[in-house]
Amino acid sequence: MRIYNTLTRKKEELIPVRDREVRMYVCGPTVYNYFHIGNARVFITFDTFRRYLKYRGYKVIYVQNFTDIDDKLIKRAKEEGVTVKEIAEKYIEEYFRDADALGIERADYHPRATENIPEIIEIIKTLQNKGYAYEVEGDVYYRARKFEDYGKLSHQNLEELEAGARVQVEERKEDPLDFTLWKRAKPGEPSWDSPWGKGRPGWHIECSAMALKYLGETIDIHAGGPDLIFPHHENEIAQSEGATGKPFAKYWMHVGYLNVNNEKMSKSLGNFFTAREIAARYDPEVIRFFMLSAHYRSPINFSPELLDQAGKALERLYNTIDNLAHLFKNTDDTEERPYFLKKLEELRDKFINAMDDDFNTADAISILFDISREINTVLNERSKKNHIDRALNLLKELGGILGILKKERDVILEKEIEALVKKREQARKEKDWATADSIREQLKKKGIILEDTPAGVRWKRENL
Repeated sequence: MRIYNTLTRKKEELIPVRDREVRMYVCGPTVYNYFHIGNARVFITFDTFRRYLKYRGYKVIYVQNFTDIDDKLIKRAKEEGVTVKEIAEKYIEEYFRDADALGIERADYHPRATENIPEIIEIIKTLQNKGYAYEVEGDVYYRARKFEDYGKLSHQNLEELEAGARVQVEERKEDPLDFTLWKRAKPGEPSWDSPWGKGRPGWHIECSAMALKYLGETIDIHAGGPDLIFPHHENEIAQSEGATGKPFAKYWMHVGYLNVNNEKMSKSLGNFFTAREIAARYDPEVIRFFMLSAHYRSPINFSPELLDQAGKALERLYNTIDNLAHLFKNTDDTEERPYFLKKLEELRDKFINAMDDDFNTADAISILFDISREINTVLNERSKKNHIDRALNLLKELGGILGILKKERDVILEKEIEALVKKREQARKEKDWATADSIREQLKKKGIILEDTPAGVRWKRENL
């Protein structure tokens, strides 16, 4: 299995620190609001990667944190007249509700920054003892230039970083590149006792502390969105490796940007959407399918039209599953086609090869459609039951890796739909409106929408 490493800018063979065990840390949300669709892409991507690693026989220890103390939480708490803890509790609960809907499985650990203050303080003390950190009147900063490899993840030298970094210039810093490890307390804000007085942790140090605590000094994979490469992940490396003297993570993985209608998502452009807002309009499984339909490192454009296309594509796969279920019940179990089973295994191997090549879900999904076409071409009501059963299980097996094709549906097949449409048309001709309306409602309950047009009746399935 080969994955692209942001650190080296090339694909590398996945060789875990511990044999057949992958320790993985994915940066989670700052819980002051519902997570947005860009976050959703990250969470879906690495949830799927974790599923695939398990499918391939790896033991996976998966950590995804919650940042539950931050300027944004403090601001939100003041606006709503509640405590920071109440804001965090609310949006952690809402995170799980939205993540569950999208088929994102719970991490093995979901640590919170506020539950790891002692560990954070210990790392800062270690960095201070080693000369990487310094205190100024209760604030503690990290000396970025002291860490010789600073910039190795973002592939920039110190001069480029200093010129381009969005750093708030503080006279108290020794250097503009230095970043905050500990913030002294301000009136009315949550704070904890520390060797430097009351205060709270900076953002970057939280993830270092939690990754080291739950996964060890050198982890296998650290992952997140592209906006985290600098400064967040760059600073995590400096902190962690400065404290331990060991490599922090072997592989760094980052998801491509998500645009909305070909523009960068931003509140100022009015194209900023939470996952919950989109899930209110589209089935969450369609959203998940859409997110995986492009390679995780590629930018992806998000639009209603593309989601509609994803819904129709996913429906085609479900139609194949529905037809297989129908064939299994109605076959006379006579027609043996051994080459078909061989073809299924070849396509399964192609799926694995695609996923082994830097987790290429786009190619993997195209192979699901290859399987679907093979099924629809070869199988019929004379096919052997074991052929139908193997085809059905393979689609569900591979779909399950991607977190799709899991629904058990009360299905209605195309020929049944066509028969009901004809019956309704006849009822309309006879002005039997009660029967016509009854058939429309019957189909609607099955997820079939009828459209009366001058050219006749058209039908379509609702997005699943």
